[in-house]
This record gives sequence, C-alpha cells and structure tokens, in this order.
Amino acid sequence: MIQVSLPDGSIKEFEKGTTPIDVAKSISEGLARNVISAKYKGETVETSTPLHEDGDLVLYTWKDDEGKKAFWHSTSHVMAQAIEELYPGAKLTIGPAIENGFYYDVDFGEEKLSENDFKKIENRMLEIAREKHDFKMREVSKAEALEYYKNQNNPFKVELIENLKDGEITFCDHSNFTDLCRGGHLPNTGYIKAVKLMSVAGAYWRGDEKNPQLTRVYGISFPKQKELKEYLELLEEAKKRDHRKLGKELELFTFSQKVGQGLPLWLPKGAALRERLENFLKKAQKKAGYEMVVSPHIGQKELYVTSGHYAKYGEDSFQPIKTPNEGEEFLLKPMNCPHHCEIYNASSWSYRDLPKRFAEFGTVYRYEQSGELHGLTRVRGFTQDDAHIFCTPDQLDSEFKKVIDLTLYVFDSLGFDDFTAQVSLRDPDNKEKYIGSDDVWEKAESAIINAAKEKGLNYVIEKGEAAFYGPKLDFMVKDALGRSWQLGTIQVDYNLPERFDLTYKGSDNESHRPVMIHRAPFGSMERFIAILLEHTAGNFPLWLMPEQAIILSLSEKYEKYSQKVLTLLENDEIRALADNRNETVGKKIREAEMNKFPYMLIVGEEEEKDGTVSVRKRGEGDLGTMTPEAFAEIINKEIRETLKTFEV
Repeated sequence: MIQVSLPDGSIKEFEKGTTPIDVAKSISEGLARNVISAKYKGETVETSTPLHEDGDLVLYTWKDDEGKKAFWHSTSHVMAQAIEELYPGAKLTIGPAIENGFYYDVDFGEEKLSENDFKKIENRMLEIAREKHDFKMREVSKAEALEYYKNQNNPFKVELIENLKDGEITFCDHSNFTDLCRGGHLPNTGYIKAVKLMSVAGAYWRGDEKNPQLTRVYGISFPKQKELKEYLELLEEAKKRDHRKLGKELELFTFSQKVGQGLPLWLPKGAALRERLENFLKKAQKKAGYEMVVSPHIGQKELYVTSGHYAKYGEDSFQPIKTPNEGEEFLLKPMNCPHHCEIYNASSWSYRDLPKRFAEFGTVYRYEQSGELHGLTRVRGFTQDDAHIFCTPDQLDSEFKKVIDLTLYVFDSLGFDDFTAQVSLRDPDNKEKYIGSDDVWEKAESAIINAAKEKGLNYVIEKGEAAFYGPKLDFMVKDALGRSWQLGTIQVDYNLPERFDLTYKGSDNESHRPVMIHRAPFGSMERFIAILLEHTAGNFPLWLMPEQAIILSLSEKYEKYSQKVLTLLENDEIRALADNRNETVGKKIREAEMNKFPYMLIVGEEEEKDGTVSVRKRGEGDLGTMTPEAFAEIINKEIRETLKTFEV
C-alpha cells in the first residue's frame, strides 16, 4: 500500500500502481470526469501514471492554471499532428503551452503558411479530437530517440535530444503521432471541443537570430464551444483597448525608426501624464521618509561586474561603450541598484541613521530582440520607480510591511483591486542560478512569507521565480479583461550589501551589514502606463486625466465667455480646454466623448447671461446648469474621494 496526501490535509491509502484518476474516483465521480492533469511529489504526471511511492498529489481541472497548461499543451500535439499530415516534409521543433493557449514552431521549408490555411488545420484538429485518442508517455533511450528523428530528417529534435541524457527522454504518443515530450497531458484528445488558430509569426530557432527562422503558429482551445466564443469576444474588446491604439488616439507617445526600436518618445500629453504619476508617488514617498536621488544613465563595466548584473544581463545589455582612454568601458545602465549602493557607500552610517530610503525614477536600458518588442510593454529603454532601503536586520520586517502598504495605496488609487501576491523563491534544485549562501536566502524568504501572512495578503508561492540576488514579493494584478500582469515588486537582498561591502556601525560600535530592500510599486513606468491604458480603456481616474473638462461654446460669439470660464477653472487647478470652433454642438460633444473628456461644459447665450455652464458627464449625460465654481467643487470632491492621502 502507499499513502497519498491531498491538498486538504487528508491522507488516503491505496494499492501500489493506483493512478491519479483512481484517486479522483475515490473522492467523487464528478471530480474524476473533470480531472485533466496532476502533480505527484511536485512533478507533473499523467492522470494514468501509476503511483508506487508515498507522496503529495494535486489534481487539476480546467479551472486551474496547471489544468489549462496541460489542456493547451495537449492541443499543441494535436495541431502538430494535423500540420504533419497536411504539410508533408514540415519539421516540428517545440510546442509549449503559454499564458493564453499554445504555439508550435515549425520549419515549413519552401512552403509558406498564412491565416488562409488556418481553417483546414482547425478542421483536421477537431477530427482528431473527436476520435478520443489516449495520450501515452513512454521512456526511450537516447540512441532510439536520435535514430527516430534522424530517420525523420529533423535536425531540430536531434539537437534537443543531443543535450539530454539516457533516462530523461520520453516520447508522447497519440493516434499514429509521436512527439518528444516531458509530459503533462489530457487523458485523451476527446476533451478538446473547440479550437482556434490565432496568428502566425516568425521565430528564430532557440531565440537566436543566427539560427534558422521558423514559423510560429499560435492557437487556443477550450472544453466548450461557448468558452471559445466568450474568449473571442474578449479579444475584440482587448483590440479596442490596445494601448498602442489608445496611445496614438490620445496623443500620449510615439515611436520613431530613426530614434530606434523599443525607445518610446513621450508627447506633451504623455509626458504630463507621467509627471502626474511621478508626483503622486513622490508625495507618498516623502511622507514615508524616502529621499530622492539621481544617478547617471551609464556606469563603468566594473560596477555591474561587482553587482553581478554583468554576468546575468551582459548578453541582454547593449555593447560596452569605449572611451578614448585605453581599457575604459562603460555600459548603459541595466539596473539602478548598483548606483544606489555607491550612494550609500559615499557616507558612513550608524544604526541610528537607518533605515536610509533612496528613491529615483531611473531610466535603464536592456537589449530586447526586435521580435520581442511590443508597444510600451516590452521596450529597450524604460524608467523604473526604483527605491532601495538600507536597514538593520531588526528593521527588515517593519520596513517590508511599510512597502506593502505603499504598494497597496498605489493600486487602490488607480483602480487595481483584483490582485494576488506572489512570493517568488529560488529554485531549490538549481541554486547555481543565484548568488549568496543558503543561510541568507532562508532568512530573506522567511521575511517575505511572514510579512505577506501578517498583512493578510492573498498570496501564492512560486519556486524558481526569484531575482538572482534575492527572493521577492510580486503583485500579479488582473485588469478589466481578466488578464494577469506583474506590476509592483518588493525584494529582500542580503547579497548586494556583501558584494559592495556596505556597512553601518552598530550599538556595539562594530561594523555590520545592512539588509537591502528593492521596491518598485509601478515597476516600469512604460509598462505600467500601457496596462493602465488597457485596464481603463483610456478613461483614467479623474485626477490623472490629461484634461478633466472641455468647454464647448455654441458659436464663436461666446469665445470670450468660454475663455473666462477656462481661466476660472485653471485658477482652481482644473485642467481644461476650450473648443470655440464654428461647428455644431452635437459634433463637438461626439468628438469630446471620443477623446475621453470626462466633463463637457456647454456655454451659450443663457449661460453667459447667468454666469453659468451646462454640464455633461461622459457616459452619464446632462448634470444640469451650475456656476463654474460649483462645477470646480464637483471635480475636486471626486478627486478627494478617489485619491485618498497616503497614511504612514
């Protein structure tokens, strides 16, 4: 017999050889019908995998992320089979599940695949699905695997297998199709009821521009046709909210091929928007005891060698900048933290001086491949709302909790109320990826978990997601379309203080190492604004809008009065414009709605005579007639209610 531990804490006994689906049946027939994948002792297994040892079992359904991953990965196998049948000679490479769906990279040779070909591939996929073929895993020797793919004349799979060892190579079979695969599949193809191929793109083999270019086919699948329909409707809404489209319409930012890919240019309205976000955070930071610093956009290569960033990001950074001095090299700054370490090192500190909280809106640069660039969400130059707190070990807990409070204030002020905190730990099976001793990692990881518990956060633990120098608390925020984004991050670091020899004098008059907290509630300003644009569809909170109101005169006769109203509003620090064009008021209202002005103030003969304005609110319509002063109070009251003061 073996003992199987379940997530609810219960332990059940089964005969050796019992499968996850058998365990599900012992709980309920309904669960057994819905289970699509499983993990045993932390490893992904098939629902039909025999269990021979005691261990923890987690069963996943479509509602779980791991369940969706297995569903979509299985569908990528079905798509690969359909492609292989319809395009003889096509060479398959890899086909993983991704956040929404799956893709498969294929070498079609001389053949070109376009979206016009999608329907026939989809039809064949559904035929295969309806045949309910079981997914079956089997171990193969390295020699057998190499022979199989050499016979298929597939150099891509051969290359993958050559980097594997005997005993760690498995094939997955379904129908008459075989693929190199580590596992994690549906019980059979019949679970797949709806498929849609989404797009086709170019992708270099193993992400290297020097390698052959492949065709990446993206797709998605669902257990019900209704869910596919809902997903496609959501995608249509997402297109309307695309930050690249809205950014252009609202005149916030642009890109120039002459300036360079991935380097955004902020237009006046966008620059003002950024400035308001920065001032909002600076005000809260000042109350929380932060001091603003400024560091240069470049640094000597040796700085980033010391920090470890060169070893980690060297290949993703721009090439070193050489000066006329022999052997002198600079890098475009990939991170702000090494600079802040040197700012700390510029003075001597006592335990009485700590914590020191240095904040900066610092622009950093990382080389991203052109195919990975995407609007503001993936760029080569971006500004981080970085801060680094240097504190004593005794202060770590309280300082970390204060940063959580600040991050939650930012989210609340900007309407992000659906989020999960992710405790990102190092991979215990791959410790060489990280710097620092086990002891400091254990201290840092415990500090984050305890803070998340004490603040009552809804959190999950993810192993292998830590930064190379320390664990972190990442905030995974869901937007209005239900998409998850990683925004704010807080990281505990015992390693950089060691590498930069940071010290403070303790109460015992001896030198001690401070602990370093890295934090960025926005993260990248560019990415944050992109997500905020799509979350709000450009209808920012009133305090953040580029213009909060527009004055629409019934004709040019009332231009003088509209300017008087504009001056009154500006004196009350309300951002407004006046539209005195000789156009119908109906056309002006439609254009103002399209340009997302929150309020429209209509002025004509009656308003000029009475010293009033007729107020319309976007999406709500007529609010009646009032004085400009009364309207200003409406605006200010709405802002006060939305933008609460940060309480320390």
